[in-house]
Amino acid sequence: MKIGIIGLPKSGKTTIFNSLTRQNAAVSSFATGKTGPNIGIAKVPDPRVGVLSDMFKPKKTTYSTVEYIDMVGFSVGLSKDADAQKGLAPIKDVEAMIHVVRCFEDESVPHSLGNVDPLRDIQTLELELILYDHSLIEKRLEKLDAQTKKGQKIPEDEKALLLRCMEALEKETPLRALNFSEEEDKVMRAYQFLSIRPELIILNIGEGDLVSDRVKVWSEKADKMSEGKEIAIVSLCGKIEMEISQLDPSETSEFLKELNIDEPALNRVIRASFDLLGIIPFFTVGEDEVRSWIIRKGMPAPKAGGKIHSDIERGFIRAEVIAYNDLISSGTMARAREKGLVRLEGKTYIMKDGDIAEFRFNV
Repeated sequence: MKIGIIGLPKSGKTTIFNSLTRQNAAVSSFATGKTGPNIGIAKVPDPRVGVLSDMFKPKKTTYSTVEYIDMVGFSVGLSKDADAQKGLAPIKDVEAMIHVVRCFEDESVPHSLGNVDPLRDIQTLELELILYDHSLIEKRLEKLDAQTKKGQKIPEDEKALLLRCMEALEKETPLRALNFSEEEDKVMRAYQFLSIRPELIILNIGEGDLVSDRVKVWSEKADKMSEGKEIAIVSLCGKIEMEISQLDPSETSEFLKELNIDEPALNRVIRASFDLLGIIPFFTVGEDEVRSWIIRKGMPAPKAGGKIHSDIERGFIRAEVIAYNDLISSGTMARAREKGLVRLEGKTYIMKDGDIAEFRFNV
């Protein structure tokens, strides 16, 4: 899974990226002439994987991963800046976007728009995404109209879809807020629109605002602004989260305790991203490997097996499934079988969050 990190310049995007991926990308890299994105992989924190690993003691333990792409800061006027648009290629393949919004004050790092105003910044970048998508549709409709004037046949269904999208965009409604059929989704994917992707807004606050009432006010107002637009909101202090990510695991618990924090806020970022995208994990276990896999909610067992290997989906017979909680309460897989908690499921079975599965197939 790929998630793009976007935001206005000096919003703290790279700090968030470093926190998620435990990297040390220079936070000033884009300001000093770097034009490409930072790319990194993050393990999905799921304590269930560790518990299963302790139970089965495999040779290898593998967590699910997310690829994060830290994009160059988006500037006002993106939709009309051809040079800036050339740098958008990496984000066109992402499944969701994290929009980092600056809420911290720092005189040494001037805000790109003059002053800190989170709600304005959210609206500004959202509008840039909308204007960019509008320009794509405008160009495509011009081509279709030119073909019509030449007497050429055009895809009328596509034109009607684009006109519906343009109407929404002209009302400053992002495409992610619209409902599309499966056929329409296929057409939309070809255009690689930006405002169609689900978005997680991170309010990047200062250390002094960890217990501030104004963070709550910002969150409530941002939530109201984003209602019905497939947007989730999380607030955190990027500077502190980056410090946590650089600590040795043995030191993390004590540091969190000192700050009166239950867990790194970036765990919430990953969970919120999964909720936004409708993603759940399932597990495979054994002496060789305990592994977490991520799939879309509503995915049937054969397709879930296909995430492991295409042969499993192609030759699927059935899946042997047990819920994570049932296995843990039983203590061992053998005891769970005795209690009748291990089930054989067919092709129509819909995988659940935390299912532990072994797939039977023949090709």
